[in-house]
Amino acid sequence: MTDVKIPWKSWVVVCNGAKALIMRNAGDATLMNLKVLETLTQPNEPARELGADKPGRSHTADGFSRSAVEETDWHDQAEAQFLKHVAEKLDELAQEKDAPGIILVAPPKALGAIRPALNADTQAAISAELAKDYTNMPVDEIERHLAA
Repeated sequence: MTDVKIPWKSWVVVCNGAKALIMRNAGDATLMNLKVLETLTQPNEPARELGADKPGRSHTADGFSRSAVEETDWHDQAEAQFLKHVAEKLDELAQEKDAPGIILVAPPKALGAIRPALNADTQAAISAELAKDYTNMPVDEIERHLAA
């Protein structure tokens, strides 16, 4: 399914807008053995807890017509903020620890949000990106999907 080689000591980062697993391959490219280094999660609160009141109303110049203003998507904002936090954590870990390569696995929207938040050194360490959501799978199942 994938054509990704994950060498020994490479990192595999599996994330979406609410959860991130940062793992290191303790095995080799043929026999993967992912060990979780860190798990980051975002509390999944209902939108009513994240945002303000009901959507606002705007008035037109004639003073009579009114229309609803589109409500802010608080979950999207919370996900973007969480992915920015994940990027900061990756930058921090990449400076502290030796990462011969980073494999980033996330849904397309999350990849698009995390990529620009990473510093140049961390971006350079990314050897592969996979547009999949494996965050809710157990580690052994993630290994199977990556090895397939």
